[in-house]
Amino acid sequence: MIDKTYINKVLKAAQNPTMEEIQMIMDKARKRLKLNHVEVAMLLNAHRPDQLREIYDIAGTLKEEIYGSRVVIFAPLYISDFCVNNCKYCGYRRDNKFDRRKLTQEEIKRQAITLEKLGHKRLALEVGEHPVETPIDYVVESIKTIYDNSSIRRINVNIAATTVEEYKQLHEVGIGTYILFQETYDPDAYADQHPKSRKGDYDYHLHAFDRAFEAGIDDVGGGVLFGLADWKFEVMGLVLHNEYLEEKYGVGFHTISVPRLKKADGMRLSDYPHMINDEQFKRLVTVLRLAVPYVGLILSTRENKEMREELIQHGVSQISAGSKTEVGGYHDEIEEIEEHDQFELADERSVLEVNKDLIRRGLIPSYCTACYRKGRTGDRFMRLAKGGTIGLICEPNALMTLTEYVMDYGDEDLIEHGLKFIFHHAETIKHQTVKDKLKNNIYRIIKGERDLYF
Repeated sequence: MIDKTYINKVLKAAQNPTMEEIQMIMDKARKRLKLNHVEVAMLLNAHRPDQLREIYDIAGTLKEEIYGSRVVIFAPLYISDFCVNNCKYCGYRRDNKFDRRKLTQEEIKRQAITLEKLGHKRLALEVGEHPVETPIDYVVESIKTIYDNSSIRRINVNIAATTVEEYKQLHEVGIGTYILFQETYDPDAYADQHPKSRKGDYDYHLHAFDRAFEAGIDDVGGGVLFGLADWKFEVMGLVLHNEYLEEKYGVGFHTISVPRLKKADGMRLSDYPHMINDEQFKRLVTVLRLAVPYVGLILSTRENKEMREELIQHGVSQISAGSKTEVGGYHDEIEEIEEHDQFELADERSVLEVNKDLIRRGLIPSYCTACYRKGRTGDRFMRLAKGGTIGLICEPNALMTLTEYVMDYGDEDLIEHGLKFIFHHAETIKHQTVKDKLKNNIYRIIKGERDLYF
């Protein structure tokens, strides 16, 4: 699936694209036609300012056409920082000496309730790899605890690559998306960054999604930690990996995450020659939107407010909000817990602040989980997305979940302006039957009903 020689050959062939070639590729992307590998690589090498602006604009248009004005909101929940791996870039690495922590089921319940009080309905469960401290039974029990004791409706899971049997357990307990970052697709960089680690087997890690699909999981999300290797190589790796999954299983990534390497305990950024600047980062995000137009692109709070707001306009469709990256981070201020973050955050806004800022910019914060609960996952979701009909379902559902948020967690300002915003967007729904039912459901939610969706 990943041939380093081949990728380097493609990148070399695409080094000096002409203006005409770039224009032809952009015209093709605008029509959502599949780009070949050299065409994707040429977009990564476009250099004229006017062409870059056009790439950004096309990415924004595609995102609007497929996902509308919706921005999915979620939060990570770290339940353990025990880890047997020694990944050089991670604050939880084995060689870092600090008091490690694993949440009890009672603590996990409290974390879920706190997240619920912030308005969250969708979590990304984060667990360090440690077969003794955090075996699969602990992860499964934690998922059950969250579902049974809160109104959290979707739990995406980010745990280490594992076996078909353990993926079956995750599938049976009802996870949303199984997320796993390859970290780097460059096999040499991968070996260097994972010394003497269970995670150090490149091929086992790379083929984790094959085992997940075999276990019945049909919704997966990939990602790269940009800064570990050449960023253009990493983009090509993501494209090739997605293509491989589509050809073999009929569906590729549901989401792609694009975190940039950040300072963490036990590492120095000066040791990483492949750190990328803001312009390169914006390029890779927008090119990914053109290369894999139907994939959800996720941007975390590693990036600052300004970068997140800009890239939401140019391709990003999911963001975390109010994130904490230490174990048990969603605690009351009166609790005194020594915090140990996995990495540094750049956007410290609260969930309420993020939602208000999105609404001010005409965007719909979405807490919808209907597709997952109605079985619209994997290839079924992609068929709707590629057919252009997913928006008919998703935008009304987003507006209903936003109404819930406004009524349950909004302050006076958000209730006043948020409801005006919601009814304004409801009027823009073109399908009259959908519009009428949506408006009726909004009134029902305002009067106290919950969890209404198409």
